Amino acid sequence: MAENINEQKMVEVIGIRFKESGKTYYFSPNGNTAKATDYAVVETTRGLEFGKVACENKEVPEGELVPPLRPVVRIANEQDIKTNEQNKKNEEEAFKVCQAKIASHKLEMKLVEAEYTFDASKLTFYFTADGRIDFRELVKDLASTFKTRIELRQIGIRDETKFMGGLGICGRPFCCSTFLPDFCQVSIKMAKEQNLSLNSSKISGACGRLMCCLRFEHESYVQEIKLTPPVGSYVKTPDGNGDVIEASPIAGTVKVKFGEAVRTYKRDDVKVINSPKQNQKDSGENEE
Repeated sequence: MAENINEQKMVEVIGIRFKESGKTYYFSPNGNTAKATDYAVVETTRGLEFGKVACENKEVPEGELVPPLRPVVRIANEQDIKTNEQNKKNEEEAFKVCQAKIASHKLEMKLVEAEYTFDASKLTFYFTADGRIDFRELVKDLASTFKTRIELRQIGIRDETKFMGGLGICGRPFCCSTFLPDFCQVSIKMAKEQNLSLNSSKISGACGRLMCCLRFEHESYVQEIKLTPPVGSYVKTPDGNGDVIEASPIAGTVKVKFGEAVRTYKRDDVKVINSPKQNQKDSGENEE
C-alpha cells in the first residue's frame, strides 16, 4: 500500500480558507504564487469567492484531492480587498432587510448570517428553525429586492454557535469559531472516561450540545486507561494486596485500600491479580 501512495501523481495546489475557523480548500495555482499573508480570488461552484491563503504553493498526492480542482483566478489586489470590504457592509444591510421580511411573512425562523459571493452574483441567508419552513414567497420577495440569486440555507444549532461566536465556560473564545474546521463526534462516554461530572449543564457548550473539547484529550485518556488498573481491581503492591478504589489515568496513579488504610501508588508499582474486566470476560464465557 505504501508503494501505491509513493506512486501517486503529485499535484501543485494553494490552500484557501474563506472563514477564520473554516476548512482549507485546495485550488490549482493557475500560474499564481501565494504567500501566507495574501488573499486570493478563486473560482468555486458558487461563483467567484474571496479567501485567505492558508497554505502556500505545495504539492499533494492526487488521491487527497476532491475533483474538480478549480483555479485561483488571481492573488487579491487592493481593489479586490476593497470590494470584499464593501460586500461585508452590504451583508450587514441585507441581514437587516431579511430580518424585516421574515417578520412580515410571519415565518418561525431565526436569521443567523447573510453572505454575498465576491462577485455579488449570489446572496445566501443562513437560518435556524425548529422544523421545515416554506420560504418560497420570502425568496421571491428577497430576489425582487436584491436583484440577485437568493439561497436560504437551514443550519443546525452548532453551526449557529460557530457563526455567532462567544466565550466558553473556560473564559476563552469558542473552539468552533476560532480554530475547529469541522465538528467532531462527541459522546457522553468521553466525559465518563475523563471522570467528569455527567451533569449536562457542566459538560455542554453554549450550543446546548456536548462540548467539543471533550474530544481533545479523549485519545490520551483511552491510552492511559488501558495502562491503569481500573477501580475494583485486586492488586499486589509493595505493602501487600488490596483493592483499587480510585484511578487517575492521566496522573498514572491508583488509590489502594487495605482494610481501613488507603495509600496511593504509581500504577507501575502495582500488579493486577484480578480485575473487573477479567471477571466480566470470564462470566461471559461461562454463560456461553
